[in-house]
Amino acid sequence: MLKEKWIAILQNILEKTEKNLDVFVSKYPHVGIKNQYCPEENALWTSSFLIGMAYLAYDVTGDKSYIRHRLEYLESFENRLQKRIGISHDLGFLYTLTAAADYKLTGDERSGRLAGKAADMLAERYNEKGRYIQAWHEIGAGYPDANIIIDTMMNLPLLYGSGNPAYFDMARNHAMTAAHTLVRKDYSTFHGYLVRPETGEMVKGVTYQGYADNSTWARGQAWAVYGYALSYAYTGEQRFLQVARETEKVFRRNLPRDYVPYWDFHFTDENPDIRDTSAAAVYCCGLLELAKYAEPKEAEEYREIVYAVMTSLQEHYTLGKSYNGILAAGMYHRDHGADECVIWGDYFYMEAAVRLLKDWNMFW
Repeated sequence: MLKEKWIAILQNILEKTEKNLDVFVSKYPHVGIKNQYCPEENALWTSSFLIGMAYLAYDVTGDKSYIRHRLEYLESFENRLQKRIGISHDLGFLYTLTAAADYKLTGDERSGRLAGKAADMLAERYNEKGRYIQAWHEIGAGYPDANIIIDTMMNLPLLYGSGNPAYFDMARNHAMTAAHTLVRKDYSTFHGYLVRPETGEMVKGVTYQGYADNSTWARGQAWAVYGYALSYAYTGEQRFLQVARETEKVFRRNLPRDYVPYWDFHFTDENPDIRDTSAAAVYCCGLLELAKYAEPKEAEEYREIVYAVMTSLQEHYTLGKSYNGILAAGMYHRDHGADECVIWGDYFYMEAAVRLLKDWNMFW
């Protein structure tokens, strides 16, 4: 019965992905307007997610037609890297789901080289004094403080998987730094932390997309769950497994009755606001990764939560066929892209469905 549900979810996603592929070839979906995506220039952190869905579709079906535009994708992302368009900590999102995924599935050496170049550029952002990877902006862009942010945890696999031991250490060091700054003592998370780049001094925790500096942005908490599970997968570092497990507990405690979180944990069923289905989808992927390293009883508990979240997403938040987005009620910023389909939410919803149906050789 459950398998039939995941198949139905995936089939709906595959149908919409197929329709979107010829629309978004060199321009890509980002955030919906009335739950419809429009093509955006390849300059945003989200440009890779539909491409990631194309590679997931190919991986799960074996149908090469899903990656019929792969050469155009590579051309677009190679051009972006050469021109340093929108360079930030998000190089991992951008090139893990494009070049690295292509290399894993096709063995194309061009893709492997492009992923390597992206890792080189991400490594440029590493600050040895503070042992962190700088978020946003080009290095030395004139800002008095640098930022580290919890999102970067999902970008570390590009460095871990680069084959370069120095890059592996950079990723591990950043994860350690984030574990004692961005992760609070109670295992809730700050979105960001200000840093003095000249000295590496950590200044204070802040938010950019959450409700308040001391509240917990739901998607940021989901990045922590999944990101630390991935860091554990690469390093075997027990501290990372502990952080993944404890941040998961915080997320779980803040799930409302329908299992889809509000965009910040400041809000509750008694004090509601807009949901964030993308946070729910990321959380499901993190739980399914974490289940791989848990004892059988705990792993089953994780899967039961995923079943509840995915069922709620399917039954209450799935858009109809007249929309090109998949999940409604996603959140970018509270005042921009709120209560809309968001392409990363669609991607992680698809990844969670794939994980539920097969032993997935992950792109991350």
